[in-house]
Amino acid sequence: MSSNEPSDALDAFESELTALGDLLDVPAAPPPADVAAAVRARLEADAPAAARDRPEPGASPAVRARPGPASREDEPVRPARRRRRRRWAVVAAVVVAVITVTAATPQGRAAVAQILRFAGIEIEVGDTTPPPVTTTAGLPGEHEVARADLPAQVRFPVRTPAALGEPQRVTVSENGRVASMFWPGGIRLDQFDGTMAPYFFKKLGPPAPEYTRVNGREAWWIPGEHPLGYIPREDGTQVPLRQAAATLIWQQDGVNLRLEGAGSLKEAVRIASSIK
Repeated sequence: MSSNEPSDALDAFESELTALGDLLDVPAAPPPADVAAAVRARLEADAPAAARDRPEPGASPAVRARPGPASREDEPVRPARRRRRRRWAVVAAVVVAVITVTAATPQGRAAVAQILRFAGIEIEVGDTTPPPVTTTAGLPGEHEVARADLPAQVRFPVRTPAALGEPQRVTVSENGRVASMFWPGGIRLDQFDGTMAPYFFKKLGPPAPEYTRVNGREAWWIPGEHPLGYIPREDGTQVPLRQAAATLIWQQDGVNLRLEGAGSLKEAVRIASSIK
């Protein structure tokens, strides 16, 4: 291995971080004075620890040396390596400060609030109503099955809302990862594995999702129509499905559920609460 390989690796890593920064979608920057104050406070907080680690001026070599058996860490550090360590220490301090300032400013909080991931669904909330999905598509591999065959075809326990009775139609998708039930009037219930990363995605404008409870569990009500799609596990892209009706989403016993088409929050909660 040549002596330049560690340096080349660090330089390549730095280039990758710079390129990644160009791809980040961040809110409007807070005032420079706020950033400078946060960075200064962070560096001053770390300064006492750094001062404790520095040897006293005029200390003997024995005092300067580290105790314990010799190791590669005890070898003299080349000036170039010292500079790189200092550089990354400063970068780390600045990153921490920027994160702190971002979380503390209204702009930063708005950026964080734009994405909500809950019950296997990624919800993107914007300031304006997103364009509607004008096509209709099914989930990958979706096929109709008999209600009695569900336990053999899905990977989790499937339940039926007592308030609705037996569904008119049942489908299974994604090799048993998703089970969907349909009732007259456009009501459908999707149930899918709670261990999965976000599977469905929704794009919303105002009004924002409303927090509620189902059988004592956290739930969210998505009012109004909105674009719905799914996120393939292979590449994480977003594939539009259709324009969905108002939906209630929650998680129960490790299974994610989305109830669509109930019409109102009160009715959706009533139906969802009948799933035991």
